[in-house]
Amino acid sequence: MTSAKPCSVGIVGAGNMGGSLLHGLLDAGMEPDRLTAVDQRADILAPLNERGVITGADLALACDQRDIVIVGVKPTGAPGLLKALSAHLSETQPLVSIMAGVPMARIAELLGRSQPIVRVMPQTLVRLQAGATAVAGGEHASAAQVQMVVDLFAQVGTTVEVSESLLDAVTGLSGSGPAYVYTVIEALADGGVKAGLPRETALQLAAQTVAGAGRMVLESQQHPAQLRDQVTSPGGTTIAGLAELEAGGVRHAFIRAVEAAAKRAQELGRESGS
Repeated sequence: MTSAKPCSVGIVGAGNMGGSLLHGLLDAGMEPDRLTAVDQRADILAPLNERGVITGADLALACDQRDIVIVGVKPTGAPGLLKALSAHLSETQPLVSIMAGVPMARIAELLGRSQPIVRVMPQTLVRLQAGATAVAGGEHASAAQVQMVVDLFAQVGTTVEVSESLLDAVTGLSGSGPAYVYTVIEALADGGVKAGLPRETALQLAAQTVAGAGRMVLESQQHPAQLRDQVTSPGGTTIAGLAELEAGGVRHAFIRAVEAAAKRAQELGRESGS
């Protein structure tokens, strides 16, 4: 992770994604008075308020003296929210959207003016400073403003910069990816239980196996196929298991899952225009 410049952040929408980001930033050492959370749900704001975050239901609160304003509502809520938010944003304030599928052109249209806009696709894993986040800067966002957003999300994981045209693919892969991996962990644990392991033991082994394998890919810088071959002995147990995965079409199913999620992200973007 890189060290971020001090900045102040207002977040509109403190639900699963926005709340995960706020708690992750706090756990990473960000000063709570530099964070503002705006949401209509008092129960969601309460634990953030207890940690010192400025909270409230007024949209103006998210913009007042904040370096970055993050919008974390569902895409279908974009039209009403952005039109209301435009009255409180300054024309030079970077607006960061974590709404899946809503293009920057549509955001600018709803705001009713040119605005520095940055689209971001994070994960709820930012809660553990373990997120994989993609950042795309808009035409009116300066390099310094984009870097400020990159630095912010680098506090809670790793970041990559991509063009906006690739964000739907990012959504299908890493945005929805944790759910795929949770399914893998559950399935591995079920297999362990079927083979005779206690449920708690099987789940612990499955989760740590997935976490360790991911770390090995990142830190070894070897292709996953190379790492797989290193633990696949001729005539051994691993190749027997891999043969069953291939027979079940697991690889194809994951590819189709990413494609389907990316396609749905595109659909959400179109629906936000209604």
